[in-house]
Amino acid sequence: MMTSGATGRNSLPGPCAVILHDAIPASAPADEQDSLQQAAVVEISLHALGHTTQTVPFDENLTALRQRLVALDPRLVFNLVESRAGHGHLIHLAPALLEDLGLPFTGTPQLGVFLTSHKLLAKRWLIRHGCPAPAAVDDPARPENGPWIVKSVWEDASFGLDDASVVTNSSALAAQLYRRRAELGGEWFAESYVPGREFNVSLLECDKGCRVLPIAEIRFEDYAPGVPQIVGYRAKWAGDSFEYAHTARQFGSCNAALCEDMSKLASRCWEIFELRGYARVDFRIDDAGRPWILEVNVNPCLAPDAGFAAALAQAGIVFDDAIAAIAAAATREKGTFVMSRDSRKWGHS
Repeated sequence: MMTSGATGRNSLPGPCAVILHDAIPASAPADEQDSLQQAAVVEISLHALGHTTQTVPFDENLTALRQRLVALDPRLVFNLVESRAGHGHLIHLAPALLEDLGLPFTGTPQLGVFLTSHKLLAKRWLIRHGCPAPAAVDDPARPENGPWIVKSVWEDASFGLDDASVVTNSSALAAQLYRRRAELGGEWFAESYVPGREFNVSLLECDKGCRVLPIAEIRFEDYAPGVPQIVGYRAKWAGDSFEYAHTARQFGSCNAALCEDMSKLASRCWEIFELRGYARVDFRIDDAGRPWILEVNVNPCLAPDAGFAAALAQAGIVFDDAIAAIAAAATREKGTFVMSRDSRKWGHS
């Protein structure tokens, strides 16, 4: 990681940004190592925008971390934390700590992070606000009509998601829930599986609210009949797998009416979860052409090969300018941290 400048804000030649990321052991799997890649590209962008940085891991010693952040006294924290000690259910501790310290930080505040990260709570919140979301299975012994898909309540990055996650009868559903809990730990649930097309809608905050970026479809190419068309763990992280090579991202593949429907629903998610900076909403489209919200992803991956960066490129937005916009959103109320080469477009003062 590149680091420039001294550590305290008052001793820096310009604004100091702390990049807060997961504490990653060398033996961590690819989905966890991804946090370090994001930290690296964000740091390069902040440097390009003329700002000094300090990277800080979000480790298990919160007391020491708190003391370090107080000593650094940054004018901005770029929050890239996705877990603590490898556990997604603790993701909200990072924004909670930053809010307690009164430090401006990027991305969604603590409450929105908690609500969207707990998939069952997110689903209930969506349904409460009139948004279409697949129904959860409350009692595996007496489920409604299948098929269903088994998911982790807290973990993201398609953790534990594979072909066996999609089941069609109650006995298979109960077996998969038991297997996931026994082998992978944590909390698991099932929801109605929506066969059909899958889309990602990325959102970026600007002065006038959130901007809907070009919508991407995930194309399932050459899948054998009967094989679930899902973006499982192998599709995201196993570079030598069939799934990885045959889940292509495509822009411009949905008609105007469907794009409008998904854009409105994604913008509605931004409002009801009080999102900030940037986000991504994932959809499945059923046989009748109706969109269903699968997940609301706050602080989506910023790696160069991820969907958010692809949507930025499709929109003609330079990555550095997007980082500037995300940082500006974090400090808009305070109006003290100009992050852009062109403050008339993205920044403020």
